[in-house]
Amino acid sequence: MDDKEYNKLLEKALNEIPVDAISKERFEIPKVTGHLRGNNTVVTNIQQVSKDLNREMDQLLKFLLKELATSAKFQGNSLVFNRRIPASSLNEKIKKFADVFVLCKTCGKPDTEIIKERNLTFIKCNACGAKSPLNYSFK
Repeated sequence: MDDKEYNKLLEKALNEIPVDAISKERFEIPKVTGHLRGNNTVVTNIQQVSKDLNREMDQLLKFLLKELATSAKFQGNSLVFNRRIPASSLNEKIKKFADVFVLCKTCGKPDTEIIKERNLTFIKCNACGAKSPLNYSFK
């Protein structure tokens, strides 16, 4: 097959792919759902958010409590923060968590895992193989 024939076949294939299939991302940062109850904020889908991000609930909870400077407790499957927090602030913190703990620094894909080597913690990407140091402290 010569270059001209190859390019013709490639162009034909690209023209047959729907535009929305090219631009649609396979991973979207999940949004919290919940409501206000008095001076408390109730997040009803925190377990699903943790699952969608493929991270342990403890990691997500510890991050949110530090970032929001508040306390919380579980009531059934819901997480109840001890103050009023706008949904936009919660979603902003979930995005920050994903940027720090989930998305690969090299390729941007969510196919990562957190690994520890000696006293260091890394994010290892299963898609591109990159390994980046985790630059966040829970102190």
